[in-house]
Amino acid sequence: MAKEFELKENELEILISYLKAILNNKDCIVILRGDLASGKTTLVKNYVKSLGIDDLVTSPTFSIQSIYSNEIFHYDVYNKTLEEFISLGMLEEFEKQGLHFVEWGDKKLQEILNDYGYEVLVINIDKKDNKRLYTIES
Repeated sequence: MAKEFELKENELEILISYLKAILNNKDCIVILRGDLASGKTTLVKNYVKSLGIDDLVTSPTFSIQSIYSNEIFHYDVYNKTLEEFISLGMLEEFEKQGLHFVEWGDKKLQEILNDYGYEVLVINIDKKDNKRLYTIES
């Protein structure tokens, strides 16, 4: 089942409210897919801010992982193959309680996570003029 939102950046609170309602403080992995500059990090930044967390949210492209307030985990696998990501021990990170956002996670990663029994939500982000189309798949 897919749910779509077509929003401007200043309307992201609509999507954030929806995500908070369906995630309901449970452990989950959210895979973010979209082209460069589609708004993956912006979505994470707004989600973290909505929780009242003042941590600086930036794309973890080079660090691979950032952690905000010990409960929000943010990964970027853009510069890594799935095998490199796994060999770095990153799959074990998903065992930590909290919400895990993964930028650039592909279908293979999604399959592995599902096979391990993790709850996975996928958000596809498509640029549309001055808006973004967010398609949420659970």
